[in-house]
Amino acid sequence: MKRTIYLLITVFLTCIQAPAQTLRLSTVCIDPGHGGTDPGAVSKDGKSYEKTFTLDIAKRLSEKINSECPGVKVVMTRSSDKTVALGDRAAIANKAGADLFISIHINSCPKTGPNGYSVHVLGQSSKKDRDLFAYNMDVCKRENSVILLEDDYTTTYQGFDPSDPESFIFLQLMQNSNLEQSLDFAQSVADKLKGGPITANRGIWQDPFLVLWKTSMPAVLVELGFISNNTDLSVLKSEKDRDKLATRLFNAFKEYKARYDGSLALDVEVTDTARTQVGQAPAKDITPAEESSVEYGIQIFAGSKLLDSKDKSFMGYKPRIIKSGKLYKYVIGVESSLKETKSHLVEIRKKYPDSFLVKIEGEQLSIVK
Repeated sequence: MKRTIYLLITVFLTCIQAPAQTLRLSTVCIDPGHGGTDPGAVSKDGKSYEKTFTLDIAKRLSEKINSECPGVKVVMTRSSDKTVALGDRAAIANKAGADLFISIHINSCPKTGPNGYSVHVLGQSSKKDRDLFAYNMDVCKRENSVILLEDDYTTTYQGFDPSDPESFIFLQLMQNSNLEQSLDFAQSVADKLKGGPITANRGIWQDPFLVLWKTSMPAVLVELGFISNNTDLSVLKSEKDRDKLATRLFNAFKEYKARYDGSLALDVEVTDTARTQVGQAPAKDITPAEESSVEYGIQIFAGSKLLDSKDKSFMGYKPRIIKSGKLYKYVIGVESSLKETKSHLVEIRKKYPDSFLVKIEGEQLSIVK
């Protein structure tokens, strides 16, 4: 009898714990940049290719995750020297239901002086007093220009022209619901790469990389060094140093996964819109007495750069700007009642598909289910 009761209790606990388990970081997609007919950046002597280094480091990272994190499924956008379209890379990650997307690249520059690593998430330039196109534009053009190798790319990418800055404007509104997590992982990567074989830290940037555009999960692009710099190149050509770089990326992954799993298990409630963010508790019911101090709005996006309220990103709306940690959150359609705010939602989502309802209490935001 006791054995039967024990088994029933075990089954019951397993059932009620199952939903939490689905919230773990269980799948990661690793994207070795370039490949096949697209070599990526090439060394000055023409003997070393970005596509070769990125594939080797990606494979090493995959092996480390498989070895030390058996509960995590690793999906590679390519595991050999083959061509993969930028849109297909995101599609592979989305189809696999990945919880994190890591795109690995090697930088280049006409001059041999620049060196070091940088980490990028999708968005506007995060450098103060520089607009979307003023920094890393050459890097963005180079990484995005691979689409010119694809047949009928204007149809596939809806007229996107990698040489035209205006084509980048629509990218800044994408991936808003994943920005905080993307920046969180980017910080871990930047921290773990410090003191490694490539020493110069060029920082974390928000930039319009097309490969991050259609991913439906937190995503980063890492430029691990400059193939045009002799010191960085010597590191990249060393098998031992490439393994060190992969180890540091793996350490960043482990650190992020620990935070991701812990935060989701404790703080996040999945809603029908699947937009609940880490660290933001769902809105609670309030009493009529509390109503006067509470407002409701629609968060359209967030970013690390403070935008002017007249910025064209707001499409004529006047936003409520609320600072949360290192991010500025932009809210429109603010009303004193939830019903009134909801009446704006359909129209606002036509312009901002990833927008969602929030409750505003002073300078605190919480998700409304």
